[in-house]
Amino acid sequence: MKKIKFIFSKVLIPFIAISMQVFLFFVMLIKYNQYFSLYYIVNFIISLAAMLWIMNKRMNPAFVIAWLVTIFLFPIFGILIYILYGGKLTGKRMQTKLNSIYSKMHSDLSQGNDTILSELKEIDSQAYRQANYIKNKSMCPIYKNSSCTYYPSGEASYNDIINTLKSAKEFIFIEFFIIKEGVFWNNILDILIQKAKEGVDVRIIYDEVGSLFTLPAHYDKELRSLGIKCHVFNSSSSLFSTESTNRDHRKIILVDGEAAFTGGFNLSDEYINVITKYGYWKDSVIRAKGDAVWNFTVMFLSTWDYLDDTTEDASKFHKITPLSIEDNPAGFVQPYDDTPLDYEGVGETVYLNLINKATDYIYITAPYLIIDSEMVTALRNAAKSGVDVRIITPYIPDKKLVFMMTCSFYPVLMEAGVKIYEFTPGFIHAKNIIVDDIYGVVGTINLDYRSLYLHYECGVWMYKSDCIMDMKTDFLKAIEESKLIYYEKSKYKNCFKRFASSILRIFAPLF
Repeated sequence: MKKIKFIFSKVLIPFIAISMQVFLFFVMLIKYNQYFSLYYIVNFIISLAAMLWIMNKRMNPAFVIAWLVTIFLFPIFGILIYILYGGKLTGKRMQTKLNSIYSKMHSDLSQGNDTILSELKEIDSQAYRQANYIKNKSMCPIYKNSSCTYYPSGEASYNDIINTLKSAKEFIFIEFFIIKEGVFWNNILDILIQKAKEGVDVRIIYDEVGSLFTLPAHYDKELRSLGIKCHVFNSSSSLFSTESTNRDHRKIILVDGEAAFTGGFNLSDEYINVITKYGYWKDSVIRAKGDAVWNFTVMFLSTWDYLDDTTEDASKFHKITPLSIEDNPAGFVQPYDDTPLDYEGVGETVYLNLINKATDYIYITAPYLIIDSEMVTALRNAAKSGVDVRIITPYIPDKKLVFMMTCSFYPVLMEAGVKIYEFTPGFIHAKNIIVDDIYGVVGTINLDYRSLYLHYECGVWMYKSDCIMDMKTDFLKAIEESKLIYYEKSKYKNCFKRFASSILRIFAPLF
């Protein structure tokens, strides 16, 4: 039932609305042509009022243009679709509640890391400004007594994830966009059931829409019957509201406040290549240890408080973890989150700060490349100034329409000197950026509008961490398995394809 409800709300309602608009247009034109002028004037006035309303909203210009064109083409029913799915970033009641929770999150995280930030300022003023921005906007401080381990694929991280879960003594927190029954999840679930029996506090959050077609209905009740605490993010009751636009796209596995995993992966078998869907699935995972894990703990608990309608004392989950020499806690580590509540794309700004400050190279892996003019301009300017800008996208896409939109951005970037590669073994899902052997980001944030502006996301910003070189090595290896797209010989130079791509780019923010 919930699947039918979702399809109806997200696919059929817009389709029906647009069909009714077209039908009404032809009825007025053919059968009631004497009233067509009046019909046209009324439509024009309604459309103009709606457009002026949208233009004054706090919204990314790309969204504004997409909605303006939609309403221009479908005046009445386009407005209906906007009210249902584009009018707000999130519901008013939800925003009020979450603002209260994020205020508590700010209090939990403001535990005096200004000394480390000041130390970074003495070392590198540019790095300081980037880290300070993240702290001010996402409330997440920066740490030194922390280490990061980079995994070049889901399966490379599998054993460490399993062993870390098995070592849990106090609590396990898991938050994912997609959970799917299979080898990966079932093996984790067996551990969670056992740990719950041992008295470990086991909690799970999964996104309703992300797991809509991968888990049975009322799966949260099944987990609770096994002794596992569980909540579903923005459940199906809200699918018809504006809140359904904002999904929990974060991926977090957190154990005892000592280790946290995040990255592009979900808890499904294709992410560890147990099954093959789109060729080889290349993802990335990062494990944080030490003080920086506290940021993930507070991120999870803030979402849990919202879903559980409680205000829990987070301090009892705060662990001070001494690191060994083997952990190699070099550099600075700053896990951060991004929410749609502040009308600011923190994830995109973090990327832009890195791109604009690059002097040698920028290496990016992205499953989707659907970006706004600011990102296009930054990448073009970097390439034109002599920075080696390389982007790897998939060769085998998971969504063909989205891939067409991705390809539509190739020409404008390639013309400026950006090198674009397609990962020929299959689908690359990693969301990584590496800059100048100094900076690295691994996380859940895609280079598309929904991820950058509408979803709840997280990532790890690093400065001079040793795992940055592991990320670079992995990127260069992936380049060897990818094909370079040549603009002069490319199908994307075709005039018809470029025209079709231009149309797709207008509506890209709505997908």
